[in-house]
Amino acid sequence: MNGTAPIMSAADRVRRSSFYAAMRIMPRVQREAMYEIYAFCRNVDDVADGGEPADRRRAELSQWRNDVMSLFDGGHPPARLAGLAAPVARFGLKRDDFLAIVDGMEMDAAEDIRAPDMAKLDLYCDRVASAVGRLSVRVFGMAEAEGKALAHHLGRALQLTNILRDLDEDGRAGRLYLPRESLLAAGIATTKPAEVLAHPNLGQACEPVVARARSHFAQAHAIMKNAPRQTVRTPRIMYEAYRTILDRLARRGWEPPRERVRIGKLHLVGILLRAGLLR
Repeated sequence: MNGTAPIMSAADRVRRSSFYAAMRIMPRVQREAMYEIYAFCRNVDDVADGGEPADRRRAELSQWRNDVMSLFDGGHPPARLAGLAAPVARFGLKRDDFLAIVDGMEMDAAEDIRAPDMAKLDLYCDRVASAVGRLSVRVFGMAEAEGKALAHHLGRALQLTNILRDLDEDGRAGRLYLPRESLLAAGIATTKPAEVLAHPNLGQACEPVVARARSHFAQAHAIMKNAPRQTVRTPRIMYEAYRTILDRLARRGWEPPRERVRIGKLHLVGILLRAGLLR
């Protein structure tokens, strides 16, 4: 079955990633494994966010699910997942984590998510972010319990930061990931993205999400502080970069027009130096 978006190589995919710098500092075998994981995530995400009708997107994601099953069934992996065969064997990557990522993309493909309740939002974050983390920590070489805990907290922190950063971009696509409970607590009854994003109480609805992201960042930091340095160099870079984005979003505020928050190259260099030289 043909995809709804062109399938790019792992190397080409990762060069476009905000995580590229974090991955480049890893030893070659780990780095190449992360490239393959990232390429898989981007390829299925492109299906979910593509312009094809919903039934076509769901069908293509179903094919990706079948391909993941084939990758793990002991036979020949599908060509577009062939690059994952070696990392799966070397690092003990789990089939269920790949399938969870597809599940998360199916949530986006099934409908334009608008103001999910907190339980649904947390499930979404687990599938599209923490599941990626569970694959990644195996590549990093973290101990099982600590790795799962870091994936849980850092994945959610990163995804909630993405949601806050991308409010306007998602709104233009008809999506709104702010939780319904936060909207109602702020006195916002509508779930229409354009109306929510123009509402004077938008900041009040964002504050609980900021607080939840900060809590996950704090717990991720505590885990990394006690982990062997070499196993958490890459997640530290992700932590520092996205925590900076969250802080800048909070300082910028939520009144329109909302300038998109980015990290400059000099700031990123500083993060890389700290990750490489400091505990």
